[in-house]
Amino acid sequence: MKINILQFIEGAREARGLTVIIDVFRAFSVACYVVNNGAKKIIPVGNIDIAYRLKEENPDYILIGERKGKIQPGFDYGNSPTHIENIDFSGKTIVQTTSAGTQGIVNAIKADEVISGSLVNSKAIARYIKSVNPETVSLVCMGLQGRYLSDEDIFCAEYIKSLLEETYYDINTKIASLKNSSGRRFFDPANSDWCPERDFYLCTDIDRFNFILRAEKSEDEMYSLYRVDL
Repeated sequence: MKINILQFIEGAREARGLTVIIDVFRAFSVACYVVNNGAKKIIPVGNIDIAYRLKEENPDYILIGERKGKIQPGFDYGNSPTHIENIDFSGKTIVQTTSAGTQGIVNAIKADEVISGSLVNSKAIARYIKSVNPETVSLVCMGLQGRYLSDEDIFCAEYIKSLLEETYYDINTKIASLKNSSGRRFFDPANSDWCPERDFYLCTDIDRFNFILRAEKSEDEMYSLYRVDL
């Protein structure tokens, strides 16, 4: 098994084999909490206008996501797991659009298979990859806005790689270090309305969920993320 670690939207476009699109802060952590709370599926889209159109055509759909970290007009929820962790999404279809994570999904055009990635389900991801046993695995770190390096996504990729290779990786120490790097924004009171402190802990709750989210393409060429229990 060849394991490649790639970066940003460009990395998603280059990804081959079984591809994991990683967005720890916060898109694919949010996605796991939403699905754990009963959502039927998540439709990840890159273009915000497509998200608005889907909501207009399907008023029952729940629209979540962000641009530059903040909820957009007309959205039901932003990109904060804190704000949705106790919401019942049973049977609901979610439309999600973000600056990084969902961009990776829609740009992974050369991948054989696409799943989302975060720290909250890393072990489940590794178990799934081992069960499929692909020739090539691409771990794509989406970073901040899909353009800037983010430690949390790199740590997540390295952790998944270590699980696949059955080597030791001190993920707990790495997570603690995030408070002084890319996770610092969660501890700034000025950001509390859209980036609350609890988000940091929800996004770094390692291996909380025992399922993955696998992307399936429909006839209209759009992806949907579905839960696969491990």
